[in-house]
Amino acid sequence: MPAQKETISEKAAESTVALNPMVGINREDLIRALGIVATEVVRQPLLFTKHSSSYGKDFADILFGQSGYRPDPKDRRFAHEIWGTNPIYKRGMQTFLALKKNLSNWLDDLDLDQVDKTRATFILDLVTDAMAPTNSLVGNPAALKKLVDTRGASVVRGLKNLYSDMRYNGGLPSQVDKRPFKVGVNLATTEGRVVLRTEMLELIQYKPLTKEVHAMPLLVVPPQINKFYASDLTPDRSLFRFLLSKGIQLFAISWRNPQREHADWGLEAYVREIIKASDAVLKITKQKQLNVSGACSGGITLATLLSHLAAEKDHRINAVSFQVCVLDPRREDSDTGAFVTKRAIQIARARSRKKGILTGQDLSRTFAWLRPNDLIWNYVINNYLLGEDPPPFDILYWNNDSTNLPAQLHSDYLDMFERQPMAKPGTVTFLGHKLDLSKVKNDTFIVAGATDHITPWRAVYRTTQLMGGDITFILSSSGHIQSLINPPGKPKARFFTNPALPASPDEWAAGASDNKGSWWETWADWLIARSGESVPAPKRLGGPGFKPLDPAPGLYVLG
Repeated sequence: MPAQKETISEKAAESTVALNPMVGINREDLIRALGIVATEVVRQPLLFTKHSSSYGKDFADILFGQSGYRPDPKDRRFAHEIWGTNPIYKRGMQTFLALKKNLSNWLDDLDLDQVDKTRATFILDLVTDAMAPTNSLVGNPAALKKLVDTRGASVVRGLKNLYSDMRYNGGLPSQVDKRPFKVGVNLATTEGRVVLRTEMLELIQYKPLTKEVHAMPLLVVPPQINKFYASDLTPDRSLFRFLLSKGIQLFAISWRNPQREHADWGLEAYVREIIKASDAVLKITKQKQLNVSGACSGGITLATLLSHLAAEKDHRINAVSFQVCVLDPRREDSDTGAFVTKRAIQIARARSRKKGILTGQDLSRTFAWLRPNDLIWNYVINNYLLGEDPPPFDILYWNNDSTNLPAQLHSDYLDMFERQPMAKPGTVTFLGHKLDLSKVKNDTFIVAGATDHITPWRAVYRTTQLMGGDITFILSSSGHIQSLINPPGKPKARFFTNPALPASPDEWAAGASDNKGSWWETWADWLIARSGESVPAPKRLGGPGFKPLDPAPGLYVLG
């Protein structure tokens, strides 16, 4: 993969969906943010004049070639050498940088509360980033060179890509070339069979890769957002294959992609389905207990189940793993948390209730505009101005293989953000019991990503203060999805450990040890120690009452 496309892919791969896209940024909030900006121009005219004069001085320096503005070395928009050598392009770049800097200085000087300042910053960044010279054909030297070199063919291809995205991708620029990938053919190829199918899920049992396995099985509970095979992409990066190679008996849930008629599927329904799946796993393996693992929103569902089982004194769960999962979300966790207001939540809930679902495309569109430089303008340049196809990248294929959220589950997740039941134990009733994670005494393994902007690691760390059992916390050096797809052998892979779990995440970090390699190995050792004795691997999948059905990855993943 060329370096330019590899960089685009890596940035976009960190951009999976999270809480903010569930809420969205509605028109009212955008108008309010614009209103704040306009009001402050009128309310504090002298301050605005001061910074306008500063910009005027900067502009004069730019015209006379005396400006010191330089782009951030990490800003790949201005990586082409011509931005430093051609006087016209250099001045265009510096004018843009000066505008952003002076607007930022103006906002810093405004007498605004932090929420309004965050909103104003967001809207101004959105507008100014759209004005970047690199987003236009004339202002992008690489695109102009491509136009000349291809005798106009790049523009023709760009227009074709634009037409295709307008017609088939909801008007968003495509992030991935999907043509090289097919689920079950070169993605999600680990061998197994569906051993249980309900209206909501398929339970997949995977074929052992070792002669002996550990007696206690592992059930993987994936997010309801996106499909389950993030843990089973290509064979060399498959977490499932890695676990099987360690002798873990592996089962995974594949959720059905809900449609309008499934609007009433809520958190209670999903928890009951996990109970059905765990019943099947225990019967097939002839065990009394199993281990469970949940990532992102799947971890939220799993935590709710654990509280319910603890209240019921149901001890079927042995050990628990949470991956990049926030159980105590707060507005301050995100730069755009200022937009997560009661009114915004009301609007988001009403919108999905009307449709019956929150569509995967709606989630993707919202998130794209939360990170427009990585998820919009990068692809406008690549797909339309340069006339290139987006990169073929397995993680991005998975990320774009999106699913819907039923209206009820969407509403339940919004309720959890509003009511904070995990952080406020005993305040919310679920399935006849008060939610209280302090009563969950299972050994727990938690992994977070150091550069994760979706489930920030400090927010993930708060789970260590909620659970009642023995807890291990691991901080991977990567972002959201790259933290999970972290096979041994990656030269840059690192993770941090600290057996002490103080209330402050920064205090934890100050005492943490730096470890080279993948956290997968550490997790496997932790899991094996809690998976019982070694027994002969089963010769057949399924069991009495659980006849093997379709081969993995099943049918629901294709819908």
